[in-house]
Amino acid sequence: MVEANLTAARDVPREADSPRDSDVAHFGADKPLKLDSGVVLSPFQVAYKTYGTLNAERSNAVLVCHALTGDQHVASEHPVTGKGGWWETMIGPRKPIDTERYFIICANVIGGCMGTTGPASTDPRTGKPYALSFPVVTIRDMVRAQAMLVDYLGIDTLFAVVGGSMGGMQVLQWAASYPERVFSALPIACATRHSAQNIAFHEVGRQAIMADPEWRGGNYLTEGTDPQHRGLAVARMAAHITYLSDAALHRKFGRKFQDREKVTFSFDADFQVESYLRYQGISFVERFDANSYLYLTRAMDYFDLAADCDGGLVANAFRNSPTRFCVISFTSDWLFPTSESRAIVHALNAAGARVSFAEIVTDKGHDAFLLDEPELLAIVRGFLDGARKARGLSGAP
Repeated sequence: MVEANLTAARDVPREADSPRDSDVAHFGADKPLKLDSGVVLSPFQVAYKTYGTLNAERSNAVLVCHALTGDQHVASEHPVTGKGGWWETMIGPRKPIDTERYFIICANVIGGCMGTTGPASTDPRTGKPYALSFPVVTIRDMVRAQAMLVDYLGIDTLFAVVGGSMGGMQVLQWAASYPERVFSALPIACATRHSAQNIAFHEVGRQAIMADPEWRGGNYLTEGTDPQHRGLAVARMAAHITYLSDAALHRKFGRKFQDREKVTFSFDADFQVESYLRYQGISFVERFDANSYLYLTRAMDYFDLAADCDGGLVANAFRNSPTRFCVISFTSDWLFPTSESRAIVHALNAAGARVSFAEIVTDKGHDAFLLDEPELLAIVRGFLDGARKARGLSGAP
């Protein structure tokens, strides 16, 4: 088993250089990260968590890619919030991604704020946080850094790469960039490129952050101000609406009042849904960094597999791919609707790849992939069991 090396604790999640309760892979000048922007990032580090045991053949590794607001704490207590891992419904002993069978790796992405190098990290040239001098990154840059981490761990081939939303984009990029290293892939609730509507929602969030006078052109860490409780909270509130569905909001809140029997004729949180969104904004800022939010949303906006391929066809990204795919969507997901997943499947079919597809009926919206959705859990378990047989993996390491 790969044991965790605990690093120095930190007081707030924005101080990304010293993550708590994570392993850290350091890459020096001899191993620079070449970014799509043309910038070379060096030195840099990747914070990650592992669960389960790597078998003797090093053939049971599963890379889990996190979504926009996620991090490496996928199946264990979060060191800042004290809450459980963000995918504990999926990962654990005898769960679909079984820690008794697989060696699970989850890394904080480049540009993040939970230990991997990002805008809150210290720029070695100045001794101050990078802030907006940090280079703009892409999904492909994130995957390049993850590939370097996998090399660092001594693993040649991943049994599976799994993720939803921005994590699903990373899964697709892994299969396109490193097809020989990915035996199976599970892209969930995602697309091969970000839509105009999604880019528009992200821009609203970015403008909310940048309009906050405490943001100070991104230099709030050095100037001692804090945009977290205004701009970032509003950005989170706006984004969170897109993760739900109208049916889910109506079922959960309707027009119910919050701790009152009638309207107050004020701008207080009269309705439960208002109070819920305010809570989501406030709780989010405890663990996230405003500048990281700008960088990661921009990375999603730039994602376009077809644009990176000869001829501009998505199918070309997966031509003759040996990877086995299972694409999953949700009926009430209007952020990444089923039509986007079907486009992935059509591209994989055109490329001659092995692919299965499932559309899950649910009213839980985009966030369904994070929730206790029995059909999702069954599909993931079944797909991985089939892939295990195809690869000849034994029951337990």
